[in-house]
Amino acid sequence: MSGSFFVPHNFSAPIRGSQVGPLAGLTAVVKDMYDVAGTRTGGGSPEWLMGQQPATRHAAVVQQILAAGATITGKTICDEFFYSITGMNAHYGTPSNARAPGRIPGGSSSGSAAACGANACDFALGSDTGGSVRIPAAFNGVYGLRPTHGRVDLRGAMPMAPTFDVAGWFANSPGILRHVGAVLLGRGVIEVPVAFLKVASDAFAEADNDVAMLGRSFLQTAASTLPQATEVIAAPDGFEDWREAFRIVQAWETWQTFGGFIARVRPALGPGVKERMEFAATVTSDQADAARVTCTVARERIRAIVPPGTIMALPTSPSVAPRADLGPDELQSFRIRAMRLTCIAGLAGLPQVSLPVGTICGCPVGLSLIGWAGGDEALLDLVVLLARYCGLILDRHADS
Repeated sequence: MSGSFFVPHNFSAPIRGSQVGPLAGLTAVVKDMYDVAGTRTGGGSPEWLMGQQPATRHAAVVQQILAAGATITGKTICDEFFYSITGMNAHYGTPSNARAPGRIPGGSSSGSAAACGANACDFALGSDTGGSVRIPAAFNGVYGLRPTHGRVDLRGAMPMAPTFDVAGWFANSPGILRHVGAVLLGRGVIEVPVAFLKVASDAFAEADNDVAMLGRSFLQTAASTLPQATEVIAAPDGFEDWREAFRIVQAWETWQTFGGFIARVRPALGPGVKERMEFAATVTSDQADAARVTCTVARERIRAIVPPGTIMALPTSPSVAPRADLGPDELQSFRIRAMRLTCIAGLAGLPQVSLPVGTICGCPVGLSLIGWAGGDEALLDLVVLLARYCGLILDRHADS
């Protein structure tokens, strides 16, 4: 089932913001994890929703965009408890991917990204723990930012795994993406010019050949706007240990967040989420502590590669959006491949922006740039300059 971007418990009328401000005249949609005063927050779960009271105040990010002039037009579908990157919700359906019909929108911020890709809003609020802004940004052919961990206020937002949780947002326009950043990014900016570009060779090797080739072609096309590129190996021993450590810590923290509710209520969890929650229930604190050692090593390695003034390029996703009719085993295989790439910025707590650089067989492809801690504004400024090159590369598979 696919279709609407919005949850059934969506509010009945737009919520209008200030008449003046940097976002005045723009429309936004909001992932169903942020409190909107007078409405209940569901986190993708009808049974969680049933136990909630209407919020008494807006989440911090909701209040900030309203104060800046935006009008919020709806609350969007997300993966159940945010525990997926497919965007397929067993209870509310799968939002349609307007730019890759018949393929998944990516999650967990699926409704927000899909609404943006369908031009149903000017920008959209999502969140990103393990790739939940970056993957749907790539699949829906829009710009998306996962900011530096801790830079955006998460008060009034449902948590998942706080070590990795960040807010995030999507836009079709790089200028709007930047304007939203000026509103939402708090303290912690480190203003340094972008002087060095490193291309993560091993990350490109994780991607399908056509995805990797398109990303590298974009870097070549945009070379006059970018610093001179040098190749780097991000993970000398491979990404699998990093991905597994991320998975363990995420599972442990997710069970701390939702385990009590799941054990008490026994909600009817959808495919994939059910199995991940069952696994999360088995993770011990000792296992999580051991995984955190690997996470710390990875964090130090990545931050050493991306000091202030340096950015690192990599594919956002290892493939174009998988078909929506794939079986669970194939979707799980995609998830594992994707997490090898998305865990990098998550482990390091660094900002990552995905650009819609081109298409393969008509399906959008995202290229990502990871910046230094506090380098969010520099990334967003660079995206504005790079936008002129997005879509210039011809779809070499269009006639195949």
